Amino acid sequence: MSEAYERERQNNSRLDELASKVSALRGVTVDIYDNARSQDIIDSSNDVFSNMSTSLRGSASRLGRMAQAGNKVAILKLSGMIIGVVVLLWWILSWFI
Repeated sequence: MSEAYERERQNNSRLDELASKVSALRGVTVDIYDNARSQDIIDSSNDVFSNMSTSLRGSASRLGRMAQAGNKVAILKLSGMIIGVVVLLWWILSWFI
């Protein structure tokens, strides 16, 4: 009877060890998943900034063509809008900083 009790105790001990290893493995798996998701976010942010720079280049070239054409009213309107957006952003950011 005592031999069966000893084996049961050993089994319980091994079961506890196995449960702790499974728990550690689960933690590692969650960390890997979180890291992979953050890498995906970084990659998508990189794509967004790349598209934004392409769009900005296109806008700058259109602005250059417009300036060469001599459309001063359109240039003044665009300049006013840009200055307005910069002042608005500065005003909003001054509340948070």
